[in-house]
Amino acid sequence: MAPVSDSAIRPPKKAGNPPEIGRKRAETTGKGSSAMPFTSLLVPTYKQMLQALSRWLDKAQAEIPEKGEALLSSRLAPDMFPLATQIRFACVQAIEGVHRLKGEELPALVNTLLEEGRNAGERPGSFAEAKARIDETVALLDGLSPTALDVDPDQPIAHELPAGIIFDLTAEQYARDWTLPQFYFHVMIAYAILRSEGVSLGKPDYVAHMFPYLRPGTMPEN
Repeated sequence: MAPVSDSAIRPPKKAGNPPEIGRKRAETTGKGSSAMPFTSLLVPTYKQMLQALSRWLDKAQAEIPEKGEALLSSRLAPDMFPLATQIRFACVQAIEGVHRLKGEELPALVNTLLEEGRNAGERPGSFAEAKARIDETVALLDGLSPTALDVDPDQPIAHELPAGIIFDLTAEQYARDWTLPQFYFHVMIAYAILRSEGVSLGKPDYVAHMFPYLRPGTMPEN
């Protein structure tokens, strides 16, 4: 069976009205919206989770070396994409989110990642290649200015999927309802695949970025 469950988009049987926060604000105030700091929201999120994903791959290689590159072909369910695809699709969501908010054409790297991801069932590649794709994505994020994505939250974004489905969103709705949930979906599926294969991942691996905020003396000893 072809993988469909984590890529196909189908509306629920009884879809509610879409959030209209951005549009309603503009309609009721009659004033233009100021730029929203999407850069400080999205870029650190993308980076810290992609870097965590890279560390999980290192941990997998260290703990279950006998599985080797075959681990990249592992799936959470038979009709879902394999680990190699989840890694690349997480990178796609980060890169796509940046360029859609900036109103720019998607770079060639997105098509490369999509092609690799769709064909990963037959050609999963290597851990080194997967980590290199993560590094490329993080490098792109590092190259952004501190306000690169700070745009009007009511800026319209027409998000078109390969099947021809188009979502008409504001920038705020796109960031909140599409790019972050989609990004976390692929990262979390990668985590779940590795965990199900025996890698000793836990919450500290998932939220490693939180430890700089830890109040001294509050970590339990055991």
